[in-house]
Amino acid sequence: MNPRLPALLARLGPFLGLLLVTALFALPAETREHFLSYANLKIVLTQTVIVAIGALGMTLIIVSGGIDLSVGSSIACTSVVGALLLQRGWGPLPVVLAIVGTGACLGLLNGLSIALLRVVPFIITLGTLGVARGGAKWLADNQTVNYDASPINGWMTTADPFGYALPAGVWVAAGLAVAMAAVLRRTVFGRHVFALGSNEAAARLCGVETARLKVAIYALAGATFGAAGVFQLARLRQGDPTVAVGLELDIIAAVIIGGASLSGGVGTVLGSMIGALIMAVLRNGSQQMGWPTYFQEIIIGLVIIVAVFVDRLRQGRAAA
Repeated sequence: MNPRLPALLARLGPFLGLLLVTALFALPAETREHFLSYANLKIVLTQTVIVAIGALGMTLIIVSGGIDLSVGSSIACTSVVGALLLQRGWGPLPVVLAIVGTGACLGLLNGLSIALLRVVPFIITLGTLGVARGGAKWLADNQTVNYDASPINGWMTTADPFGYALPAGVWVAAGLAVAMAAVLRRTVFGRHVFALGSNEAAARLCGVETARLKVAIYALAGATFGAAGVFQLARLRQGDPTVAVGLELDIIAAVIIGGASLSGGVGTVLGSMIGALIMAVLRNGSQQMGWPTYFQEIIIGLVIIVAVFVDRLRQGRAAA
């Protein structure tokens, strides 16, 4: 066997998965015409935005060997903060900066706790999940936060009369993906992230300030979760402290399906974006097929198990 073949299959895996899932829903006659239409493609891309932006930060964390279970709660909390500021008459730009800044602060809290307390990320972020969700409910007084019309409301829709324009959220997600890919692949910071995930002890011996690096990683990831909160707010047009429950599973699944390893040191932004698309196509196609919600959840759970199993096989092959 060609020694390059496993590596090639690993790179092409997310694309093959996307083609397989698309074919699954495109072949049946009852869904083919609508599923393959441009209008439905636009819906799928719009539904991908929040998971895709969240997956950018999660890619950074998982590549570094960490995990963040608080992303769904962070998105809810930041969207509530944005709604409260809009309610008080703030303009769109200050609100966006405040939402992203709130996400970065939550990420900073995670990073500092992990680095200083030396507790595994799973436990710290599980705690932050409750803190952020409780904080969102406290800020919103356990109810939705409504506000007057804002330009932010149109960022997840399009008023183009011809129906070909994509929502602003899709373009922002694409731009952030390009920027994050450049950070991971073209900067010293990115190389240090991969080194940390591959072998933290070796990275420390090579002079990498691992504690400081973890803080920076979680703060930057938190900022992307805040950006996802902006578009969650634009989608609902209100702040809802109960939103995005379980969204962390979709985001983590998108990164793992995209080829990242839960052991760290492996992952790409492009793979995570394809993984987010696969999740959106699965949900969109399942709805068109009329499958119940619980069946969709079973399918997505099985996809996650298969992705982790493939990752384990890949690690075993690499070790051999």
